[in-house]
Amino acid sequence: MNTQRTSSTKRGFTLMELMVAMAITTIIVTVLVSITSIALDTWNRSRSELRASRQAKSMIDTMARDFEALVTRRGNTNEWLSVVTDSPVGKLESTNASKLIFFTAATDRYNGELAGKDQIAGNSDDPAGGDVSCVAYGLEYKDPIGSTGSGFETFVLNRLLVNPDETFNKLLGKTDLVAELPKCTVKLDDPANFVCENIYQFTITFHVQVSQTSTSTPPVTTLVNVPVKLGKTNAGQTVNSFKIKGTGIESGYAGGTVTLDELKGGRITAMEVSATVISDFGVDQLKRRTFSGTQQAEFLAKNSYQYTKLVQIPSM
Repeated sequence: MNTQRTSSTKRGFTLMELMVAMAITTIIVTVLVSITSIALDTWNRSRSELRASRQAKSMIDTMARDFEALVTRRGNTNEWLSVVTDSPVGKLESTNASKLIFFTAATDRYNGELAGKDQIAGNSDDPAGGDVSCVAYGLEYKDPIGSTGSGFETFVLNRLLVNPDETFNKLLGKTDLVAELPKCTVKLDDPANFVCENIYQFTITFHVQVSQTSTSTPPVTTLVNVPVKLGKTNAGQTVNSFKIKGTGIESGYAGGTVTLDELKGGRITAMEVSATVISDFGVDQLKRRTFSGTQQAEFLAKNSYQYTKLVQIPSM
């Protein structure tokens, strides 16, 4: 009996097929890497924006509550509000910042209590207290926890709350709050007064309602709203200070359609705070890199976030 054997030839991949497969694989991997990179950049950007919005909200909401309860009195020589442009000293300089000191009916005085423990217990002979506190805001370039030379320095906003008893004894009735504030028990730069960090700059603009009387017959009185921006304006003008005293408003404001005497008799109707919050990456790069020309402005535009809030001020 004859047995017929059949043999089959095993066929492999050709060079062309391998090259096509490798090309397809390369395209797929490239697309996946690109999508992953875009997703990571979007996630990092969203996380930075969320962190920045939290920092800005903490700052602006706290400042807004204090200004909404602003306390001023006319018919005296006392100083009730003082705002002075004051950029923090350090390796990095803020483009615009101010030191604020003013009186307010802060709701968190005495840690939220109606009075101090000594007043509640009747152990104090001090008849002060009440509801008028003094608050101060300042921007510093330092480590948020107070360590020096740690390498973790950033722009830190502090808020000092002086309780009513110490406000009454040391600050009320004074004519220069900037000179008197350091005499208080707690200092503005104390780490316990930390509010938020990465505030690269903040700008305060007061909206002052000014009454102007024309020289016509009969004279006509009109109300003019004058925005007074602390720091550098777009026109290159710099307003270094803004003060409210019992005798009226004092400011380095110049130009516009109102005189200093007219501004002095005006009243604040609103306060606008604008803040620039820079990302952690942005702060780190500002420390390490050297910028020239418009590079720093372009870098900040890409790695910072802008926030603004308008706060209505009670009648002065």
